[in-house]
Amino acid sequence: MEPTTTPQTLIVQALIAEADALAAAGRLEDSVRVLEDALRRWPDLADSWYNLGLRRRHLGRAEAALDAYREALTRGAAGPEEIHLNRGVIFAEDLQRPADAALEYEAALRCSPHYVPAMLNLANLHEDTGRRTAAQSLYERVLTLDPAHPEALARAANACEIVHADDPMIGRLRAALARRGLPPEARASLGFALGRALDACGDHDAAWDAYTAANHASRDSAPPGTPRYDRDAHERFIDDIIQRCDSAFFARALRYREADASTPPPPLFICGMFRSGSTLAERMLAAHPDITAGGELSWLPSMVRRELAPFPAALDALDGARSASLAARYEMQRTAAFPQGGVLTDKRPDNFLYLGVARALFPHARIVHTRRRPLDNCLSVWFLHLDHGMSYATDLLDTAHYLLQQRRLMAHWDRMFGEAVHTLDYDALVQAPREALAALLTHCGLPWHEGCLDFHATQGAVRTASVWQVRRPLYQSASGRWRHYAAHLAPLRAALEAGGLDPEAIDAATTGR
Repeated sequence: MEPTTTPQTLIVQALIAEADALAAAGRLEDSVRVLEDALRRWPDLADSWYNLGLRRRHLGRAEAALDAYREALTRGAAGPEEIHLNRGVIFAEDLQRPADAALEYEAALRCSPHYVPAMLNLANLHEDTGRRTAAQSLYERVLTLDPAHPEALARAANACEIVHADDPMIGRLRAALARRGLPPEARASLGFALGRALDACGDHDAAWDAYTAANHASRDSAPPGTPRYDRDAHERFIDDIIQRCDSAFFARALRYREADASTPPPPLFICGMFRSGSTLAERMLAAHPDITAGGELSWLPSMVRRELAPFPAALDALDGARSASLAARYEMQRTAAFPQGGVLTDKRPDNFLYLGVARALFPHARIVHTRRRPLDNCLSVWFLHLDHGMSYATDLLDTAHYLLQQRRLMAHWDRMFGEAVHTLDYDALVQAPREALAALLTHCGLPWHEGCLDFHATQGAVRTASVWQVRRPLYQSASGRWRHYAAHLAPLRAALEAGGLDPEAIDAATTGR
């Protein structure tokens, strides 16, 4: 219902306009405050409740966002299927409640049975929770509605187990890629799926060609203004983190802070180069009764973006009181998402950039650094369709440079934190899992648990690119995978060697630039 034009409603309309202007200017906190004031005066503005939910979620206030979206639904906001979709994303991504997310996606489909975004999200949720057949059925349902839907076909292919070159899915992918006028993003999604399928059935030269074309398409699909990977700028960024996160920084950030035995145990941070085995490490730990698996939590990087910008320059003002305040905010999110307690794993590969902040907030936190043979690691990154924010990933030599800088920063954290950091080498783990797992559990202060070796049977969602791999028993076929592509890897090998790494080494040494 629209308000009639009265002095009061003019005030409300002015408040809403002010809130929208503040949001457009990036001042979300102020926008939310003003919009909440407007809705107290005129609570029947259903679409404004929707906007409030959207902005609260961007601020990391998951439960408050759900409340706002519920008000929007109750008051008859337009597009209820989209509101249910947004609620599902919050349950799935922010609160780690896949069952509640599924209910929201199903509610969206009751509102609009052909609502493709809800079908795709529900299918993806089925993948996360290991329900391959249900996921494939939904992808095929989308393709029945839209046979040319490239994302649905790419996801359907990725959910398949392909072992033969004559698998019909390979033909479907090639036919889709042959269509005229296919936009770059669609060519990228389909091309990565085709590369994966060809790799799985052993046609490695064809897979290399497919991955090469897919990475080119991914670069072409970047929105205008998306920055390309700048090697010099990234080196300066790593330099800046190292220089600011010195002993004096930690002395200042930790001053007057003591461990409180009444608080929950600090999170266990699992990080490393993307595709280095972090999901496997977490899944093995998740089988332990004293561990709560958090998955790829966005809390730390989101906090850095909102509270410590520009990073790392803002670290100069981070003192003990501010560290304690940010730690309390992290703990509030943790309690909301994981009330069951236990040692929480915060497994986000790029958190290696923010370990200085992590240790300032949680001085006794342990860190697991996952590492892998450099050639395999770079290839595995290049084989995936990743976010444009990971701009290094579409070029093998950029990926090699990024890996070298990651190793350089981790060497600094090793010097700063000593025994608080444990390096878990993926290749050593798959060769001798019992020994590697025993050392990992000892580092985490946990007793041996035999069930950790049966990690593939662990229930729960996995929201990473390794969703199907970690539902299999431990295997060694991904270790040394680079050999299938050796004829193409001379430039990558040379770049890694120039940076001081043995490209084939297990537990390779970390050096300078």
